[in-house]
Amino acid sequence: MPLVRITLSEKHDIATQHLISSAVHRALIDEFRIPENDFFHIIENIGPSQLRFPQEYLGISHTSDIIMIQIIAATGRDALQKRNLYRAISFNISTLTDVSPKDIIIVLVENTKENWSFGNGEMQDFNHV
Repeated sequence: MPLVRITLSEKHDIATQHLISSAVHRALIDEFRIPENDFFHIIENIGPSQLRFPQEYLGISHTSDIIMIQIIAATGRDALQKRNLYRAISFNISTLTDVSPKDIIIVLVENTKENWSFGNGEMQDFNHV
């Protein structure tokens, strides 16, 4: 049930945006074991003046290729699963595109299942999903 927001520079064309989205989704399937059709992504393609970041942070250099990925997901994964997810996302994106792993920023925000509604103004029963 993750909701993924991918924010990147308008310099990344639509084909690259789709590859990045697919790379994130594949990693979520493989590492968080989400269903194939659990696919809710928002891709924000913004101008350079709207994408601000340091040239270097924590010893990691960043370029204008930077991609910021926010994943909102229900709690329940341990630190190893999260670490593996971050690695898989970076590997998948850097394999499919020219984006360096150094330019991939990921933040995972967790909440509980009762904080989700996937339609009809209802809280879904995830015990039957």
